[in-house]
Amino acid sequence: MWVGLEAEEYDREIRDKTLLKRIFEYFKPYRKYIYIVISLLILSSLSNSFVPLITSIAINNLAAEPNLFSFILLIGMIFILNISTYVFNYFRYINATKAIGNVELDLRENATKSVLEHDLSFFDKNPVGKIVSRINTDSRDFAQTVGLTIEVASNFIVMIILIILLFLFNVTLTLIIIIMIPIFFVIALSYRKLARKLTLFGQRALASVNAFVKESFSGIQIAKTFRQESKLYQQFEGVNVQSYKVNLKRALVLNAIFPSLSIIQGVVLTLLVYYGGNFLILGTFNVGEFNFFFQSLSFLFFPLLTIASFWPQLQSGLSASERIFAIIDTPPVVVQNDDIEPPKLRGEIEFKNLIFQYDKNKKVFDKFSLKINPGESVALVGHTGAGKSSIAKLIARFYEFQGGDIIVDGISIRNYDLKKYREQIGLIPQTPFLWSDTVEKNISYGCSAVSCDDVTIALDKTGGSEWVNSLPEGLQTNVGERGVLLSMGQRQLVVFARVLLQDPSILILDEATASIDPFTETKIQDAMEKTIQGRTSIIIAHRLWTVRHVDRIVVLDQGKIVEQGDHDELMKQGGTYAILYDTYFRHQSLKYIEEMGKVKN
Repeated sequence: MWVGLEAEEYDREIRDKTLLKRIFEYFKPYRKYIYIVISLLILSSLSNSFVPLITSIAINNLAAEPNLFSFILLIGMIFILNISTYVFNYFRYINATKAIGNVELDLRENATKSVLEHDLSFFDKNPVGKIVSRINTDSRDFAQTVGLTIEVASNFIVMIILIILLFLFNVTLTLIIIIMIPIFFVIALSYRKLARKLTLFGQRALASVNAFVKESFSGIQIAKTFRQESKLYQQFEGVNVQSYKVNLKRALVLNAIFPSLSIIQGVVLTLLVYYGGNFLILGTFNVGEFNFFFQSLSFLFFPLLTIASFWPQLQSGLSASERIFAIIDTPPVVVQNDDIEPPKLRGEIEFKNLIFQYDKNKKVFDKFSLKINPGESVALVGHTGAGKSSIAKLIARFYEFQGGDIIVDGISIRNYDLKKYREQIGLIPQTPFLWSDTVEKNISYGCSAVSCDDVTIALDKTGGSEWVNSLPEGLQTNVGERGVLLSMGQRQLVVFARVLLQDPSILILDEATASIDPFTETKIQDAMEKTIQGRTSIIIAHRLWTVRHVDRIVVLDQGKIVEQGDHDELMKQGGTYAILYDTYFRHQSLKYIEEMGKVKN
């Protein structure tokens, strides 16, 4: 049942005292609401507590000397007390909702901010669905627990007032009730550890369902292509049933407390009837007082049940806050040593004895060194796993390297202001990603205060904006989720325009034309040839045009540089590049196509 519900790498246990202290810190900015809630809490508790007292007085007056005026007066007082309780509670709920809502908002904002500051390795290890579950579901559970806490506080005040009033009427019967109170809390606290454990597993199980659903629907096209809908449903059923079983067991434990406490309530009620009846027979107790005890018992046991059952339910809120604080407290791996704001970069890049690994078991680079001159265009070629994309990600500071350094314009990239530094890095990935928004908004995503003319100019630089005119609403056409309403080539053109509008000093193309059709590729190649002029360009190449039109080709193998030079030099050497050329590039050449045509003829 518990398979796959292990703690995340960044999870940690936090003591209840520490958790409560941090929760109170979040409520400090909203003290005004809390003070109002406390005041209204006391007033509503007082008015609620005096209802049985007034009722007992009314019964005694009617029994002793029936008086219509007194009866109407007492009924009016009871009515006013009930209305007052309603009004006090109404405004208490409003202010409590504001305080809790603001704290929930702050928690979500802090958790989201913390997640956004993490590098890509954090998302490699932690499914996005589970992160979303912590930010949304756990913050909601926390808010519900805080709301329950306020109810418990209200009930506790009611209980204290009622006990004081009961003592004034009959000490013996009140002591019978008070003796039973500790038993309530002993039973409730006995559920504490088990409830906390099951609640934590329940939240993890729900997070697993969220993560699976997100991943499944993101890859729905692949599932349909391979006709795996039924298999996908079976896998979903597995994680969903696991969540059901875990949360059912959690619910059974949390709710098992009520029958246990009801038994105690029944015992107390029996004793109250027995001794109260004897007092009535002896004449030391009147009907109004007897009614007051019975009515107070219902008022008293409901708060007791709420308070006692609160402890297991509190574990849900503490578990939720623990999970949220864990994600807030997780420090980012990529940390800048300084916040130097870079001027317009010249684009000189130097890797100095770089050591980098995605995990502890295998190094991608071990003392890797490479220097790229300002304005130079460099193509990186090599087999899959050679380290080409890793170089692009490290320059963009998406991952932290473990040793050595990367120097840009004579300064370590660890010393730049990260946001300002990335403004001058343009990265075009192999698989384009678009937001569910208009074409214009997707192109201007990284820039503020740009006009439609600026967007059109950026499109023209990528090979023309004529294709936009064929869209239903031109630039204002919504591209759908991930740009699904556009072709792959159109999506890549949008991404190119987005990057070019930013006018980066360093341009990185990670196999940017590998997923598009030859016609679109031709348009982009013409634009690329103009774009890379005068700016440092790093191009991860799978296309012949790329390797033939750059200043230098760097051949990588297992994280090491095995050859460098231009196309002609490397072909003459007949080494690794020549083999790669024959494998990947030669069939794209005009000479090869002409030769194949002659063979067929």
